[in-house]
Amino acid sequence: MSTQSSFFSADHDDDPYASSHAGERALNRAIVTAEISRGYEEYFAIFDRFYAEDVETTTDTGEDPVRGKASVFAALLNFLIPLHVMAEVGGLAVSIRETPIPGDAADETQSAWTLELAGASGKTCTINWRTFRKWNGAQVIHEHHYDHKQVGGPLTFDDLSFNTVIPINELRSA
Repeated sequence: MSTQSSFFSADHDDDPYASSHAGERALNRAIVTAEISRGYEEYFAIFDRFYAEDVETTTDTGEDPVRGKASVFAALLNFLIPLHVMAEVGGLAVSIRETPIPGDAADETQSAWTLELAGASGKTCTINWRTFRKWNGAQVIHEHHYDHKQVGGPLTFDDLSFNTVIPINELRSA
């Protein structure tokens, strides 16, 4: 994957449609090109850049809305840190793809997402969902996740390679 860490400008204040759709493309490109096995900090920078202080996130799973950047950040942290550890140490392969869903409403965008997880055992799990975003200029003020689907069962500890033995001579040379 790319190691590019720059962001793209989404400032088109004179045209709400152009602004939200440019922001959507830039945000999604940044998410797709970030690499979770390198660390989770890149995702935090993306979140900080693209999401408003008063952002609200919802889902169709019946959970309560999460309001405010700090609360959404905490939820993101609870997802990304374990994913990073499983990718960096446990041999989990992670791939994410995004497909835009055409729309014609100013300040609103939608996209379809696919997250593929492959354990060191070869077992896979694919998670699909759709995202609706409401924009205010170049920042997301509301994000709703819906239409969740999972193909394959959840990966377990046995699907990862945490118990790889490192020869003692490699430890001494480090």
